[in-house]
Amino acid sequence: MKYGVIGTSEITTRFIEASREVADFNLSSVYSRTYERAQDFAKRFGAPNIYTDLEKMAVEGQVDVIYIASPNSLHFEQVVFFLQKKIHVICEKPIFSNVKEFEQAFNVAEENGVFLFEAARNIHSPNFKLLKDQVAKIGKVRSAVLQYMKYSSRYDLVLKGEEPNIFSANFSGGALVDLGVYPVFVAVSLFGDPKDVAYYPVMLPTGVDGSGTLVLQYDDFVCTILCSKITDSFLPNEIHGEKGTVIVDHISSIRKLDVLDRVAKSSETISVPEHENNMVYEIEAFKNIIESKDYKGYEELKRISYSTLKITEAARKFSGIVFTNERE
Repeated sequence: MKYGVIGTSEITTRFIEASREVADFNLSSVYSRTYERAQDFAKRFGAPNIYTDLEKMAVEGQVDVIYIASPNSLHFEQVVFFLQKKIHVICEKPIFSNVKEFEQAFNVAEENGVFLFEAARNIHSPNFKLLKDQVAKIGKVRSAVLQYMKYSSRYDLVLKGEEPNIFSANFSGGALVDLGVYPVFVAVSLFGDPKDVAYYPVMLPTGVDGSGTLVLQYDDFVCTILCSKITDSFLPNEIHGEKGTVIVDHISSIRKLDVLDRVAKSSETISVPEHENNMVYEIEAFKNIIESKDYKGYEELKRISYSTLKITEAARKFSGIVFTNERE
């Protein structure tokens, strides 16, 4: 299976490095808006084809799958373009700006008989599967606190009066859709759709959130999610059940799970060694779904992506965050 990439950022580098650990999944083409950047990137990773034109890439690039890691606001147009060319698409999170784009794009995928995936790497890892098992054992869940707070070096540019893509409403950026989606992926995978959503952001002059607190109201408990790109946190993640508590070290890359049994008054560390680059697991999952035509697995991933986007869009509406492409 041959794939191409759109975007030459660090996340694309990590995707390519992870793909080298997956059998029969080989880089064939690189796209960038500038030829020199595409050439340098292709040479670095041994890609035979270089493009600055998406039409040529789709027709000539020898790609079965395209990985898209462009600015968020460009995802929809690029995704639909390749789906219409009957090419499978893996789109970096957040997959789209809003639910309307999601529904249209997945309709195009279905019409053309191809698959569309969101690169939600954390929910494909072995330790996430262990987490699901342990949550089922701690009794009725009564609360959860999940977080992803990591200072971005690009925030330094904001402080200088600039507007980098990830902090721009013009490019559908902000802390919630960039880092907050990781704990939201986990929440909807474990608990399903909340009945109510509220978001309390720390707004930046660029029109998006630098950090915030997301509250997901379920029937019997509340899941609180903290996200930030302007501060760091070293807090663990916790899921609290009536019989015990599960403690997770990092929500985007789970290395350690501690399970505290309240009844037995015992604790146990449950985790397995994982690949240092956990994008390996999502690539394997996507490739297997394509090759085996696993529509059941595909629909579950689609559900998680849809629920996550529905939550982040509702959260933005609650707090008055509007992306530029939604004003047009």
